[in-house]
Amino acid sequence: MEKTMKGLKTPNTVQSLTLELENIGVNKGMVILVHSSLSSIGWVNGGEVAVIQALLNVLSEDGTLVMPAHSAVLSDPAHWEAPPVPKEWWQTIRDTMPAFHKAYTPTFGIGKIPEIFRSFPGVIRSEHPDVSFCAWGKHKEKIVHNHELENGLGEGSPLQQLYDMDAHVLLLGAGYDGNTCFHLAEYKISKKKVIKKGAPLEIDGNSKWQEFVDIETREELFESIGEAFEKNNQVILGKIGKAQTRLFKLREGVDFAQTWLENYDKTSNK
Repeated sequence: MEKTMKGLKTPNTVQSLTLELENIGVNKGMVILVHSSLSSIGWVNGGEVAVIQALLNVLSEDGTLVMPAHSAVLSDPAHWEAPPVPKEWWQTIRDTMPAFHKAYTPTFGIGKIPEIFRSFPGVIRSEHPDVSFCAWGKHKEKIVHNHELENGLGEGSPLQQLYDMDAHVLLLGAGYDGNTCFHLAEYKISKKKVIKKGAPLEIDGNSKWQEFVDIETREELFESIGEAFEKNNQVILGKIGKAQTRLFKLREGVDFAQTWLENYDKTSNK
């Protein structure tokens, strides 16, 4: 606690976070995709619950709050690297892995705020076993409905719905490296590597391993895309607690990333 309190003159509360969100441009009725880092905010009275309550306060029931609910552990062990598992284990893992269930499968590797958000009253979750999203508010059904299994962050995903709605992205202490909307651009470019993935799905009450088509993503380029995006587009910079925040239009981010990636592939000859 001492580390998270360092540098704070007053405690972060639901009320103070609400005011700071309004000050950076988050407002009633907005449709917003949030990527977050609780530790970056500093000590919060009420922790992740308080952060979520502040976001809901500002957006109101006329708005829509969306967060990733990715569950990367439900994936093909052949692709695991941190840590890898022995090859002779792979088939056993596939055969015995519990199926994805949107009600209780936990998120993985995306922070405390989205993990708690998925169980908030009124929040619903898409059906994708690897890259699901959760949503609350006016347009939640439209955003998470019919999340296609193949190409999970592409044009059959909640990201495309957000693109069509001209939603905003809020990076709340998170960097561009975790900005999922750039993934949508990866599906829109002409050059992409198609791969096979797998996950356990519940079919007729039983867990069944299901393979599906997707693309190889390149998150290692996202920070560079973000830096270039900020130089050429409107990104509102601010602070929520101690966290650096960035607020921008999702569609502008995707369109810029698509052009950037196309140019990168032409010049890098990769």
